[in-house]
Amino acid sequence: MMKKIILLIFIFNIISHCGFTPLYSNKSEVNFSITAIELEGDKTINNFLKTNLIKFENNGLGNKFTLKIKTNYKKNILSKNKAAKTTNFELSTDAIFKIFLNGTMVKELIISEIEIMDKNDDDFEEEKNERIIKQNFASTMTNKLITELSLLNDN
Repeated sequence: MMKKIILLIFIFNIISHCGFTPLYSNKSEVNFSITAIELEGDKTINNFLKTNLIKFENNGLGNKFTLKIKTNYKKNILSKNKAAKTTNFELSTDAIFKIFLNGTMVKELIISEIEIMDKNDDDFEEEKNERIIKQNFASTMTNKLITELSLLNDN
């Protein structure tokens, strides 16, 4: 029994020290800043995007980008059961990022995300799940945008 416990502790220790570090966790690695962000569209996704991008605002490094972001969110019925009650939804969002450098548009980036969500009998739980999915959409879009800004900054 003692050998099993020691083995489990040893395996856990090896797995937990695998060297994972979050992408963009250190702002000093990013050599650009975002000076202004204009948002239009779905308020929830826009708030999550703003929260994710705020750490790159006005840090005084490298090129200074201005962003205009327009989001479009849709919740469509994907399937129904025999009683004509909704069973699945398709949640999708499209975001158009217009990237400006020194007042000139450098690039237009379009990012789309799609997720399928099951209908929940509890409306509160369903809204909670939908909010989590919107937060995931914003996080994924932010990572793609930061990667694109890093590439533009290197050119």
